[in-house]
Amino acid sequence: GLNFIDLMVRQGNIDNPPKTPLVPGFECSGIVEALGDSVKGFEIGDRVMAFVNYNAWAEVVCTPVEFVYKIPDDMSFSEAAAFPMNFVTAYMMLFEVANLREGMSVLVHSAGGGVGQAVAQLCSTIPNVTVFGTASSFKHEAIKDSVTHLFDRNADYVQEVKRISTDGVDIVLDCLCGENTGKGLSLLKPLGTYILYGSSNMVTGETKSFFSFAKSWWQVEKVNPIKLYEENKVIAGFSLLNLLFKQNRGGLIKGVMDKLLNLYNNKKIKPVVDSLWALEEVKEAMQRIHDRGNIGKLILDVEKAPTPLMANDSTETSEAGEEEE
Repeated sequence: GLNFIDLMVRQGNIDNPPKTPLVPGFECSGIVEALGDSVKGFEIGDRVMAFVNYNAWAEVVCTPVEFVYKIPDDMSFSEAAAFPMNFVTAYMMLFEVANLREGMSVLVHSAGGGVGQAVAQLCSTIPNVTVFGTASSFKHEAIKDSVTHLFDRNADYVQEVKRISTDGVDIVLDCLCGENTGKGLSLLKPLGTYILYGSSNMVTGETKSFFSFAKSWWQVEKVNPIKLYEENKVIAGFSLLNLLFKQNRGGLIKGVMDKLLNLYNNKKIKPVVDSLWALEEVKEAMQRIHDRGNIGKLILDVEKAPTPLMANDSTETSEAGEEEE
């Protein structure tokens, strides 16, 4: 699976970036080829998906058994590679951190991406949840059925949300950081929860300069604890990778995966796969995410041969996305 965090790793925009050379990637699906001596519950030949602390973009991957899960019979390998990061992140934020319940409202940025689509699907499992989403306008037609109210990512969504819901929203899920932090907090209802789970605005590149990177950080408003107390607001952060690999909460994640696979088997949720790419096409695949050209998840497939046509198509598609300001 290809995630925005992989772009951040590549550019060193994370705490303690790993030393090169390294193999990127944090999730994968495949077939069990070998087992450790004391491993129980799995057999050689099992179809599985797994979290990996780097090294996922490879033909052979080794990871502790606590991070491995069996794939349901009717789930494809590409769906399985699109499943763990996005759905566990979405589920934990909605139900473990923000305590989503019937009748609540949620604002999610990048509603067309892998996490955004997972959030929308999980919200639909709870009655009367209103989902506000921001996304590039060219994605709106494709995702309009999964989100209650959809706004252009460059529009003034704060005014639009307040026009529909005067009080604001119960939950804000922010993967952008920067100036959106203050906007998100301003939209929270009393007892609402704002969750920062990424900072994709920190990724620089052809459409981003170091100065826009610095400007984004400068616009992160300093949160005043007294103001939080006076306004009855909750501000939280969520990092699935830290929870798994630094804070040893694999058991907690296993319980969440069991619930998610149950929802999948009951046809309540289904990963959205944007496209499959050969390992040799990783540059083009990363550019597609960087330009926010994808709807759902991009997958690297080690068995896929490079297709020049696909790479050209992706460039055209990605150019349809608005450039960053």
